[in-house]
Amino acid sequence: MPEVQLVNVTKTFEKGKIVAVDNVSFRVQDKEYFSLIGPSGCGKTTLLRIVAGLVQPDEGEIRIENKLVNPIPPEDRSIGFVFQTYALFPHMNVWDNVTYGPRVKAWGNKERTRIGREMLEMVRLYERLDALPSELSGGMMQRVALARALAAGAKLLLLDEPLGALDAKIRFELRYELRKFVKDLGLTAIHVTHDQGEAMAISDRIAVMRKGKILQIGTPQELYMKPQHIFVAHFIGESNFLEGYITEVNKKGSVVKLRGRLTVHVSDKTKNKGERVVLMVRPETFKMEEGRKKRVNSMFGHIEKFRFEGTNIRYDVLLENEDRIAIVRPTLMGEWFNVGDRVTVSFSPNKSYIFTYPRKGLREELTLE
Repeated sequence: MPEVQLVNVTKTFEKGKIVAVDNVSFRVQDKEYFSLIGPSGCGKTTLLRIVAGLVQPDEGEIRIENKLVNPIPPEDRSIGFVFQTYALFPHMNVWDNVTYGPRVKAWGNKERTRIGREMLEMVRLYERLDALPSELSGGMMQRVALARALAAGAKLLLLDEPLGALDAKIRFELRYELRKFVKDLGLTAIHVTHDQGEAMAISDRIAVMRKGKILQIGTPQELYMKPQHIFVAHFIGESNFLEGYITEVNKKGSVVKLRGRLTVHVSDKTKNKGERVVLMVRPETFKMEEGRKKRVNSMFGHIEKFRFEGTNIRYDVLLENEDRIAIVRPTLMGEWFNVGDRVTVSFSPNKSYIFTYPRKGLREELTLE
């Protein structure tokens, strides 16, 4: 199965005015499920289409199985492409849609029949082989689209928002089926989505994109636990950001002074004394207690509002220094709090992150555009 490599790939539109992909390089390993995520307009779909051969890059190389494929047309790249809109032929039934690729490639009738049956049984739709796309649910159509992509002998599967048109429950169920299909067949997959939860659930590794560039590549755990960029910390999961500066660096870590002379300790020792920083703490890592308590990294405030979200309760807390933070607690664990309650919130020094303050400001750095 193929390994995919992109080397210094750039693509612009409107005579260079719009940079969709900006000097991007990465490698997708053989049999890896790799996802590209980022906000709308970040260049992830353009990058996927470049790999497919549907868009030609202005600069750079695309290699599949260590072979330069820039001059090779899409139909000769052994690629299966699954679109958000399914792109099924509306006048063809399920069987004809799935076996379209083998027919175009002039495979024998016996081989076409074998492949078609195997693919439809794999996606559990063999009993609907006579149905037209208009007679299928969204989840069924997506499975037909997947079967059609694989029936043509694709070694590399490219998926562009493949679950985006489905309702939430079906999307949640199909994401695991999709990964299982890919892994069971030993394929290499590149999956584009703006849904970070979807990417985290199905991917071996993820590339986070913004404004045509890749900010960080890593496993879901690495991106969540060790974000290297403020935007990655913001886009992957949820975060609280508090502005401050370093007042001390010692063998245990750093001391950060926040607004209102509030001082906290972090394990990070990579910043310099006097440096302006942004402290990041995940909402679910906070401990919250009623009243005023003295704890490590304790901060005092009151509940402004709370929202019941099923498995979790989300609290908005206004701290005494006028900073606002969000705290997420499991619904079935611990006590509930009410609007107006005075609380102490605290966090462990090794469950926080500090970033150098962005040159253009924190608000600009966190924008999704």
